[in-house]
Amino acid sequence: MYDIAVLTDGRYLASNDADWYISQIHQEDNLVLDALRRQGLNAIRRDWADPSVDWSDCRALLFRTTWDYFDRFAEFSPWLDRVSQQCRLLNEAALIRWNIDKHYLADLAASQVNVVPTCFVETGDPRSLAEVVAATGWDELILKPAVSGAARHTYRFAAANAQQHAEVFAQLVREEAMLLQPFQHSVLHHGEVSLMVIDGKVSHAIRKTPKANDFRVQDDHGGSVHPHQASAEEMAFAEAAVAAVPFDVMYARVDVIRDNQQQLAIMELEMVEPELFFRFHPAAADQLASGIARRLTDAAR
Repeated sequence: MYDIAVLTDGRYLASNDADWYISQIHQEDNLVLDALRRQGLNAIRRDWADPSVDWSDCRALLFRTTWDYFDRFAEFSPWLDRVSQQCRLLNEAALIRWNIDKHYLADLAASQVNVVPTCFVETGDPRSLAEVVAATGWDELILKPAVSGAARHTYRFAAANAQQHAEVFAQLVREEAMLLQPFQHSVLHHGEVSLMVIDGKVSHAIRKTPKANDFRVQDDHGGSVHPHQASAEEMAFAEAAVAAVPFDVMYARVDVIRDNQQQLAIMELEMVEPELFFRFHPAAADQLASGIARRLTDAAR
């Protein structure tokens, strides 16, 4: 019987010293495994999609580098339902489902958390992209799906050029909800700050910046990562945002920017399988392990 399994993507299960990306994933996951073991927990690392695994041999599952879940959502969704009946999930299944759909931004806004203004276009909306854009009054916009990852179908455009994306928008909105946001210009010069909130408290932060002539900060698109010393204002903002989430949050990555009014604003809260950049601050893995150990101890009482 294991206390906890650290979940990964099958492509990353085996180590490969010749591949820097896989080596970095192992470095991150091993920091977590070592921290869990220092808490006296019997921990193992597993592929979430391995059909041979009997998950009832684990008390808890920790989502870490399960980065294929979105591309395999037809498998992941029923698997999530099954395993949530067998063991504790961190983060919990209800939170994962809430966080997958960016409609959660509206919930945060309703709780007085400052988020980037967002206009949702629901599945089957008959309006053209030009009509939706005109209704927002925004001059420069970002278009993306409400359920997405890794900047899938993310487009930046001027309102006057909406017609360039009209066809792809019409195709997408027939099948899924979309959202529009005003483009936030600070991302070009200052990037996006990610604050890691572990067990309710900020542990550390990094800054992600886009490559030249791009706006996407993800490293998949050439963005880069830098250490960042979070200000008291940023830490308080991130912790308050996580506190507004209507679930128990073991870990979160809070992605924030200065909006076009120069106020801190949420771009996204990542609580499914976010990269938490433990390599920049290994002590955060111990903060995570301590919170997990406390929850498992409390559950056993």
